[in-house]
Amino acid sequence: MQVSEQGAASGPAAGQVGAFLERRQEQIAQRWADATLFRSVFTVSRDEAVEAAKAVVDALAVVAASGRLEDISAPGFGTVREQLARMAASRTRRGATPAQVADETADLREPAISLLRGEFPDRTDAHSQECLLALTVLMGTLRLVVMETTLNTGEALIDRQRQQLLEVATPVIKLWDGIVAVPLIGTLDSARSQVVMESLLDAIVAERARYAILDITGVPTVDSLVAQHLMKTVAAARLMGAECIVSGIRPAIAQTIVHLGIDLGAVLTRTTLADALAHALSRQGIQVSPRMSVGTSL
Repeated sequence: MQVSEQGAASGPAAGQVGAFLERRQEQIAQRWADATLFRSVFTVSRDEAVEAAKAVVDALAVVAASGRLEDISAPGFGTVREQLARMAASRTRRGATPAQVADETADLREPAISLLRGEFPDRTDAHSQECLLALTVLMGTLRLVVMETTLNTGEALIDRQRQQLLEVATPVIKLWDGIVAVPLIGTLDSARSQVVMESLLDAIVAERARYAILDITGVPTVDSLVAQHLMKTVAAARLMGAECIVSGIRPAIAQTIVHLGIDLGAVLTRTTLADALAHALSRQGIQVSPRMSVGTSL
């Protein structure tokens, strides 16, 4: 006798599966605790793995009771996402791919199915087949939820790492009392420009800086977009009460700026970082004199 998945999902079989999950929670959790998905995450205490598995079983029982076995947005899956998001993040940090995590989730189906089969003396009758199919559908949906959660967790981890790299690549250095600098190296895109601006403004406030130097010696090319980012950063620094100096404009970059018709007339520029620092120091009444060589007469 053929049983449709839709019939299993919407019929009384779903409710019976929910009752089965509640009734056999402990046995299922004990078996799941030894599965790779739980064992590889909870390496210190098996009891933690059992408790985590119980939380997932309870959530699946709620989903089954609602009859929404194929709906990944069912309320019960919210708890599953919270529990598995932490596990997926742990597995991702250890190098597991979303496909591997999904396969490990698929391995949870057989222990639950085996226990459910034991509930029916006659495993060939229509009702037992409907219940087994309902649980199979539910576990398949769980696998989809885990895949979705793992992918989202991986994307979030990549975003955090990208943000951390941007912050590391754009350090703000205190050169002198009231003077900070940002040595820029590499391409200056929109995302990085935003990090530069935020980091520089925070440093201006924290150091009470009156002068901020943007050194672009390490920026390979300057186009209209890069120039626009620089102008915005300079304007933002001025609003915070700091004078912004752009240093490191090489001859090739100067020619490019002129060729593009970019107007940097309102921006104070210096050839090198040393020149920019000397200017900022002089504006604060500090004179910079060339170092006298040994043996020079006074």
